[in-house]
Amino acid sequence: MKRTLIWIGALVVGALLGFLGIAWLNDVMDFVATVYTRLFQLLAVPTIVLAVITTFATFGSKGSGRIFGRTLIYTLLTTFAAAAVGALLYEVVAPGNLPAEVISSTTQPSDISPQTSFYDHILNVIPNNIVKPFLEGNVLSLLLLAFAIGIGLSKLPESENKAVVVKGLLGLQDLLFLLIHGLIWTLPLGIVAFSAQLSAQVSAGVVADSIGKYVLVVLGGNVIQFFVVLPLFLIARGLNPIHVLGKMMPAVLMALFTKSSAATLPLTMESAENRLGVRKDIARFVLPICTTINMNGCAAFILVTSLFVMQNGGTTLTLGTILLWLLISVISAVGNAGVPMGCFFLTLSLMSGIGAPVAILGIILPIYTIIDMVETAENVWSDSCVCAMTNHDLR
Repeated sequence: MKRTLIWIGALVVGALLGFLGIAWLNDVMDFVATVYTRLFQLLAVPTIVLAVITTFATFGSKGSGRIFGRTLIYTLLTTFAAAAVGALLYEVVAPGNLPAEVISSTTQPSDISPQTSFYDHILNVIPNNIVKPFLEGNVLSLLLLAFAIGIGLSKLPESENKAVVVKGLLGLQDLLFLLIHGLIWTLPLGIVAFSAQLSAQVSAGVVADSIGKYVLVVLGGNVIQFFVVLPLFLIARGLNPIHVLGKMMPAVLMALFTKSSAATLPLTMESAENRLGVRKDIARFVLPICTTINMNGCAAFILVTSLFVMQNGGTTLTLGTILLWLLISVISAVGNAGVPMGCFFLTLSLMSGIGAPVAILGIILPIYTIIDMVETAENVWSDSCVCAMTNHDLR
């Protein structure tokens, strides 16, 4: 709550500074915003790659059993469904663009242009040089490499060499998280700068309308996933969604207020075992894994926010582009293990990596507190559904 109040205060201060219309002050704010954008771009590649590699290297090693197989399948299906609901709702609601002057100073050419065919997209994903994707910030190529390396590490026989590599990667990730924590600690200054940039250039009415529709898409997608899609998964497996939700409600409510799936995990496991009647070996295996990789709300947020930011950056949202970023959002959400600020930071990193106007994300930060509450509750509900379905299948 304290951090949220500080962010809101920074947003208000930045807006007031921007409305003053002082030229030298606007220049200073532009400089600070550019510094933060460059820092996010600096951390974007290692954040994405290390998160995906360490996730699959750590949990993929348990993948020989039927329990993990079921867990992974249901995780991917529900995560894909959440992202697809977000994409469909985005097309229906169609959030408008912010005024052109808002994003003109931060927009750079995207690596996904409307003239590029879907066939070319596929070819561009396949790297022919292991260094080139890192230098170019080719997001999907990096995800493909990270996925392959993570799965490869998980399949290596246990040995000293494997342990050294995995520990080294985890150590690098710990170091990266330390840098991220430092950046987040100073983030109110960046919010002031981003907010000042926006308020100096744009009419508040247009921003409110555009951002309002964006929020409607994000929260609406979460509600549909929570009350319609996940219950349909349960019904398809012969389970009563009202019964399952009733038994898991303590964990879902705790997730809503704590905004942490990890903090809720003990209660989620207790509810699954003692209230829902899930086998202990299944609950204690599935739920910790789901807490790390089953991110329905995160996938939807990454996709919708990426589409919104790219649209404002001038990218034409063709079917091929939407499908491509749907895949990116699913893989990113699954690999988003332990990143501070979760999917918001990962989304910002992805957008920085392709040169999209990340200043727009500055005004989403205070709203993200509410979004995060709903997403966390949805994630724990999805974890519960995956656990219940796996238990049913292996009964």
